[in-house]
Amino acid sequence: MSGATRIDVHQHLLPPEFIEALERHGMGAWAPAAWSEEGALAMMDQNEIATGVLSLSMPGTHFGDDAEARVLTRKINERLAGLVKRRPNRFGMFASVPLPDIDGSLEAIREAYDDFSTDGVVLMASIRGTYIGDPAFDPVMAELDRRAAIIYIHPTPLAGPPAPGVHPILADVLLDTTRAAINMVLQGVPRRFPNLKIILAHGGGFLPYAAYRVATLANVIDQKTSDADVLDGLSSFYFDTGLASSSTSLPSLLKFARPGHILFGTDWPYCLDKTVTFFTGSLDNFGDLDLSGHSAINRQNAEALFSRLAGLVS
Repeated sequence: MSGATRIDVHQHLLPPEFIEALERHGMGAWAPAAWSEEGALAMMDQNEIATGVLSLSMPGTHFGDDAEARVLTRKINERLAGLVKRRPNRFGMFASVPLPDIDGSLEAIREAYDDFSTDGVVLMASIRGTYIGDPAFDPVMAELDRRAAIIYIHPTPLAGPPAPGVHPILADVLLDTTRAAINMVLQGVPRRFPNLKIILAHGGGFLPYAAYRVATLANVIDQKTSDADVLDGLSSFYFDTGLASSSTSLPSLLKFARPGHILFGTDWPYCLDKTVTFFTGSLDNFGDLDLSGHSAINRQNAEALFSRLAGLVS
């Protein structure tokens, strides 16, 4: 392709407030090299990305104290909104919310939409072992549904200890996303909150590959649950291509996702520049997609989802 046209829905901001919070809570190793606007733009230009929709990554803004989380959430969302205001054609934002603090999250949603004109909201797939879709989070989902929100679901390491010698980013985070997606469907989130548009990170984890297994076994476990209803719920999600556009993962994703539901993503800067280039090149060289298919994933599907970004150029 030629020209910067892609919309990257999986790109992260690492503001100083977040880095300080990670270090204060003994999680400094969770952050990659420092983020900068210049570095983001250089990576985007190298990979023909017109706009990056930025979000905070794991573990979100809540480290155990509601008051601290509310302040941190506000600071990060303010910073993101300021960046988008300065460069609306190059950046978008998924606002953070301080779950599991329900009242704080409802206020953060109000601020995000009413004060900051956010493009959507990022939610961690699980919060200390409680997964999105849990009824405890229904007030937040109901408010997001009222606003017809775009929700970005990003994983965190699993609540239990990792397998010795297997870093959580190799498999655990994929399972975290998959668990959240299954839980949302089994809890009826797509049916009860039909105005939500929910994007799953990293191609949905293991979901496209395992969807029919999930649907048929869910029916075995609970015969009131039909295969068709589970598959319909699982396929209602949107999926980004961050670390999921290889020659082995794309066929499963393309076969399972609904038309218009695959979006371009990089996972930068948690992915190094060379990793972004590898997966972007793998997508570009995937021969089973025609020109219109590439254009849809690179930009058009995101334009249909994010009305503000439609027609913007870098």
